[in-house]
Amino acid sequence: MIKRFILAAAIAPLSLAAQIPAAATSNVPPSLPIDRVVAIIGDQPLLWSDVLTAINQRRAQGLQLPADSAAQAALARSVLGDLVDEEILVQKAKEMKLEVTDADITAGADRQIKQARAQFGSDEEYRNELRKSGLGTPEEYRKGLIEQYRRQNLQQKAFAELRKQAKPVNVSDEQVTAAFEKSRSDLQKRPATVTFRQIIVAPHASAAAKAKARARADSLLAEIRKGGDFEQIAKRESMDPGTKQLGGDLGWNRRGSGLVPEFEQMMFALRPGEVSPVIETAFGYHIIRVDRVQSAEVKARHILIAPLIDSTDVAAAKVEADSVATQWRRGVPYDTLVAKHHDPTEEKGVLQPFPRDSLPASYSAALANAKAGAITNPFQLANPRGQPKFAVLQVVTATDAGEYNQSEIRDQIRAQLSEERSIRQLLDELRKKTYVSIRM
Repeated sequence: MIKRFILAAAIAPLSLAAQIPAAATSNVPPSLPIDRVVAIIGDQPLLWSDVLTAINQRRAQGLQLPADSAAQAALARSVLGDLVDEEILVQKAKEMKLEVTDADITAGADRQIKQARAQFGSDEEYRNELRKSGLGTPEEYRKGLIEQYRRQNLQQKAFAELRKQAKPVNVSDEQVTAAFEKSRSDLQKRPATVTFRQIIVAPHASAAAKAKARARADSLLAEIRKGGDFEQIAKRESMDPGTKQLGGDLGWNRRGSGLVPEFEQMMFALRPGEVSPVIETAFGYHIIRVDRVQSAEVKARHILIAPLIDSTDVAAAKVEADSVATQWRRGVPYDTLVAKHHDPTEEKGVLQPFPRDSLPASYSAALANAKAGAITNPFQLANPRGQPKFAVLQVVTATDAGEYNQSEIRDQIRAQLSEERSIRQLLDELRKKTYVSIRM
């Protein structure tokens, strides 16, 4: 099917038992010989054994062989059609002088071999199963896999180039409905999802703690300006766990890359080698040094000194979060509460459907059975520095698990049908320009 190309399906992990040709031939219509040329594409023959191998690979991915001979023959013809398309793509790739390197293919082949070998207790068992499955020695099996990966890589490169030429194909509402009805039984079930917005309340350090942290940052800045090694001081003093051991190295950053505004503004104002004054953000007090500057990017280091948060501060944050929940339920606007209480270093929520079973444990518990519009009680989060924060959520939408209805995925079906048909047109055009003789 064309979808195989659109999804650029990877070669299935080896399931040796499912790749034994003899097992497949027992269900093949008896009127079809075991091995013969079933198609010629250009000057390349396709054998019946090639079709069997492709079917066995699909069996390894879960394909169930049909019981009646007519359906088996139809499956064989469908697989042969895919193989013809694949060979045409390989030949087109060669015509376009597309190439693949060893690095493109050996890593995937070796990974698959490693997975296959792990199924057996010894090299001898592995060799015996390869031999029984008709896959030859480990060396022959690896060689065959590499060739398979090479061909697939060429197909994908040719396909990527051809997709640039594909023209959209109009799809009618009736065609969308027919495609939905045909595939309804195969559709995955819709997971239970939720969207929400949130207010995260962080504890605030006391004035005394902030003054102490600021004094420490000022003393480190003085040490640096007297010739102290910035990197060594960062390793010794910085309270940013992500950069401390790197001497404060933040790597390259562009504007809008996620840094808090005060930090970003100062960083982009510095010249290479220049050290900033102490600046304050929601994280604490920073000293920044710019190492290098290039077009629209800055490479910098920083030292963070965070004020100490004690149990009194945490308790006050919990009281604040309780107040936020109460005010929200009374109708105080969300934007008003966010401006006054939300931690600016945190996201304001998830406004795209998010699977409930993928939520962090604390969110999952808070949102259990919550309906649209519900406002949760405050619950505690874990901060990377170990500092607790409290979240209050409002459910925006809540969708139960179940089957997709057509309206939910109509646009997706239409887009997929359009793409499949435009690609089919391209492949059909290639077939017209290539000698193809089907002999099955």
